[in-house]
Amino acid sequence: MGTRHRKIRKLRGSRSHGWGQVKGHRSHPGGRGNAGLMKYKWSWTVKYDPDHFTKPSLNPPNRKIVKKWINVGDLDGFFLHSKSNTPIDLEKLGYEKLLGSGSVQGSYELLVTSFTKQAQSKIEKAGGKISPRS
Repeated sequence: MGTRHRKIRKLRGSRSHGWGQVKGHRSHPGGRGNAGLMKYKWSWTVKYDPDHFTKPSLNPPNRKIVKKWINVGDLDGFFLHSKSNTPIDLEKLGYEKLLGSGSVQGSYELLVTSFTKQAQSKIEKAGGKISPRS
């Protein structure tokens, strides 16, 4: 076959060389779908789908739920001016546990979901009372 009869010679000057409109022969320039994710599309993979090539693992164990706590020593700052003997519900104030750090001046009647032995002894020594919230 002579060079002058080849298709490329015949299509010189035709702009699209048989591929239609201007965008012709460009419909899937990077390949289809996930082609090249480990090659020329690697930067995309790292940014947008970092777990694409990892093995499926077991579900992580349930996270430990951290309770919001308050120390015995902080109670005076909150309730020093409250003279009434009504029980103070710490859970309504957002605290779930009473810890025993610090010292207590006032006597308080407290309702708490959970508390430590040290916190209980300090409150009772100061003339107060802790009752577990049910």
